[in-house]
Amino acid sequence: MKKGKKKRKVALIVGIVAGGIILLILLVEIVVLSVFLARRAELGVGNVAIIDIKGPIYTSREIIEKIHKYKKNRMVKALVIRLETPGGGVAACQEIYEELNKVREKKKVVVASMGGVAASGGYYIACAADKIIANPGTVTGSIGVAMHISNLEELFKKVGLKFEVIKSGAHKDIGSPSRAMTPTERALLQRVINDVYNQFIEVIVKERNLDKRKVRSLADGRIFTGKQAKKLGLVDELGNLDDAIKIAGELAKIKGEPKVIREKERRKFTIFDLIRPRDRGNFSLEYIFE
Repeated sequence: MKKGKKKRKVALIVGIVAGGIILLILLVEIVVLSVFLARRAELGVGNVAIIDIKGPIYTSREIIEKIHKYKKNRMVKALVIRLETPGGGVAACQEIYEELNKVREKKKVVVASMGGVAASGGYYIACAADKIIANPGTVTGSIGVAMHISNLEELFKKVGLKFEVIKSGAHKDIGSPSRAMTPTERALLQRVINDVYNQFIEVIVKERNLDKRKVRSLADGRIFTGKQAKKLGLVDELGNLDDAIKIAGELAKIKGEPKVIREKERRKFTIFDLIRPRDRGNFSLEYIFE
């Protein structure tokens, strides 16, 4: 009897331990599955991701974060960049362009879809795409660079406001609104603008495989419709967003109709948008694609 009880006791302990191990394994699997599902939900499920770029571009951070996310997502085979922008800060547009090129280096397809307006910096970004799709009436082009500087000297005189500037170098207060610009300063800033303008030209020549002289003849700031831009070789096809998605799917060799990921727009216009660098106006030496 004692031996039987002992055996039952051992069997009970073994059963409890085994049950505990099984329960632990199940818990681990549940946790792993939960993490996987959460991660999948975060990344999205689909093979074509749409990234919206709306309004003037002052910063690249949020857009680049999205590009990074989809670049790492193995399920996403193509990106469609939906452009509704007149351009913006030079550096921000260049950073987005470079990140999209890195996506292409990973053998993922990038297609640009132009909405109502995709001009200047918007066109610069579009040049990173394997294909550029525009509506016939899209406003695009406006290839060039501008720097806006105010001269409020006469206004300051009328209100009796004077500025005393202590500076470390002759050009440290270049662009100051309190005085007129000198010829030397104007020439210096013009060289900066010319350099950035030439960078823009080089990108178009490289990405669109166009003759440099032809690009320069078009790059005087004028705008084009999507239909005109196609004739000039600045865009590839005419079509809407759905057409761009279809083309992205074909280029990525996706079978059937592509599944699309498009994040809901979270951010809304706030009063703080009124005090961004561009809206502070010409007190800043920020040059922009416009």
